[in-house]
Amino acid sequence: MNDYATGSVQFSPSFIGLSLAASITSAATFIINPGLIGTYGISGFISYGLALPIAAIFSLVLLTKGFRKFGSKVSAQTMAQWMGNRYGSKNFALYFACLSLLLITFIVLICVGISQVLSKALNIEAIYVLSGVIVFVFGYMMFGGANSMVYTNTIQAFAMLLVAILLIGSGFEYLEDGVNGFMQKLRNIDPILTKPLNPQSPLFRDYFEIIFCQMVVGIAVICQPHILTKSLLLKKETDVNRYLIVGGIVQFLFFLVVVAGLYARIEFPELLINGEKIAPDGLISTYVVTKFPFYMSIIIIFGLISAGMSTLEGLIQSLSSTITSDIIMKVSPTSIQEKLAVPQNAIMINKIVIIILAIVSFIFSYQQLINPNMSVAIFAQNGVYAYFSSAFIPVLFGMFLPRTNVKAVYAAAATGLLVHFGIYYGELTPYMQATVKNPAIGSAIAILSSTGIGLILYKVLPKKQLI
Repeated sequence: MNDYATGSVQFSPSFIGLSLAASITSAATFIINPGLIGTYGISGFISYGLALPIAAIFSLVLLTKGFRKFGSKVSAQTMAQWMGNRYGSKNFALYFACLSLLLITFIVLICVGISQVLSKALNIEAIYVLSGVIVFVFGYMMFGGANSMVYTNTIQAFAMLLVAILLIGSGFEYLEDGVNGFMQKLRNIDPILTKPLNPQSPLFRDYFEIIFCQMVVGIAVICQPHILTKSLLLKKETDVNRYLIVGGIVQFLFFLVVVAGLYARIEFPELLINGEKIAPDGLISTYVVTKFPFYMSIIIIFGLISAGMSTLEGLIQSLSSTITSDIIMKVSPTSIQEKLAVPQNAIMINKIVIIILAIVSFIFSYQQLINPNMSVAIFAQNGVYAYFSSAFIPVLFGMFLPRTNVKAVYAAAATGLLVHFGIYYGELTPYMQATVKNPAIGSAIAILSSTGIGLILYKVLPKKQLI
């Protein structure tokens, strides 16, 4: 399980940096978010293409070094283990292991994104593509783990680099009259597409929503196990800087791919093809298969699939490791734990966990294919944002405050989760009155609330040295 979770091979830090960029970038960046930007315009690009990436890359550099320093010291295989070891609490580790189940929503987003692309390319029903994707990817992840994932992620990263360049460059014909000419093309379709704010959208209505909330989310989004634990694959401390430089540069280029959503809107001004409405989740796949020659579309579709596969592999690997090592092997009776301590038995349980994850992912993905709430992005963000709203302060305090009171951390973690879901499902604040609710609002307020509670209790409660 240790080899499956953190690897046993010494890789080049540049390769792991590429693997990192591929893991952070998912079907959301290459497929789903560009569709939302094509639907709602420049306001979406400011939010997803500038505010969130800048904050995320800054946070990645800041948090990676602290996490790796302690993660390596205690040989943590998963985020839950890192939490439990840092705060000396098995119950806290179990809490985060259970909380990580929310990341299934992100798996669903990727499965839906890949299915949308392939179904358009192959002209077959998305449900059949979804079945094939889940059987194939979950199947080979039963036998791979961290070692194979670095190899596949690196290949995927090179494919994604090529596709990023092709997609970003595909709209140069729309820029022949300069940026003003490009904006005029969008303005001719709908003037609101060129405005920095889009009050008609459910996601990009004001600067609080598109900049402040996205920057808070961008800082906290790095607190996900398949991102932070990637640094544990580095065998030497001197490799960290090169790993971060390569990963950060490539990652920012990947984030810029969302501009293709604006190209797609110019190509389909009414968001219609053959008289049928193009949903946001299907806009980029429709753009690729109609805009590019057949041979080029094959290359781009391969890259779009790679964008989803890279993160999907990381999520399956980290989530199955967490469920096996941090839930099943911790809550089972002592007699069963002794049997699970045998490596072959642990690996067998891990394979069964992956099969169960595949079934659950298929059920939710099918529901999102046939009846999404505007976009599968809303479903995924609600789950993922809840996770890192709760994880942000425990990770931050664990890195930078070696003397603290663990009760402050527990309270902050609980506050983040409760405030996020309370705002979203309680429809609190004016932002939550629409049919489509923006999870970033609840998450940003939850992170600020969690930070406030954590800092207040840190000041007033007696402190002790963490483990």
